[in-house]
Amino acid sequence: MAHVLYARRRWLVGAAGLSLVAAAPGWAAPQSPTNKKSAESVPVTATEDLMREHGIVARLMLIYGAGVRRLGQGEDIDPAIFAQAGEIMRDFVHDYHEKNEEEQVFPRFKTAGRMVELITILQAQHGACRKLTERVLELAPKSAVKAEREQLVEAMQATMTLYRPHAAREDTDVFPTLRSLVTPNEFEAIGETLEKSETEKFGADGFEKVAKKVEALEKRLGINDLSQFTPKS
Repeated sequence: MAHVLYARRRWLVGAAGLSLVAAAPGWAAPQSPTNKKSAESVPVTATEDLMREHGIVARLMLIYGAGVRRLGQGEDIDPAIFAQAGEIMRDFVHDYHEKNEEEQVFPRFKTAGRMVELITILQAQHGACRKLTERVLELAPKSAVKAEREQLVEAMQATMTLYRPHAAREDTDVFPTLRSLVTPNEFEAIGETLEKSETEKFGADGFEKVAKKVEALEKRLGINDLSQFTPKS
């Protein structure tokens, strides 16, 4: 049925055992105090997966933003922080997230003749951002030198300038439209392909592992405490 949510299945281990317990007289399957399903049992759609990956990008842009401000003010910061942020951009964003968009999402828009100009721009921006990431990786180890530090700041600033509107346009225009271009079975198949790609590249719970790496960099910069961004009254 069209209204049924097709998504990647991430079922709880032991679901079969719970079914047997629930079927036995006088027994009921255990539930949480709030009577809600656990996060692990809730399906994740293909577009939700792509959007949460943009959350990783947004947090990397916060790391870049802190670098632009503080390096620009002459503060000494361990260059490994920006090298590692660049590595996540390369491995997770360019080689995984963008590759999936180019193989699983963009072709369907071109085939349908929908948003072709936008898709062409987005794909070109993938290549442009990859070049910026290569610059970050090249310059980060040399950032103790004033000239290289200034170039690193420029590369990170250019990445933020490019990727913030890029991701926003995908989230508001591209991803919400994708479902209307494919059948429910095709939409489910896209999600399964993304799941397989994530596991092959990063192992089980790949997204969570990458998120923890980003969090570790945030902690080293002292920007992990969300409350610090709340305006003071």
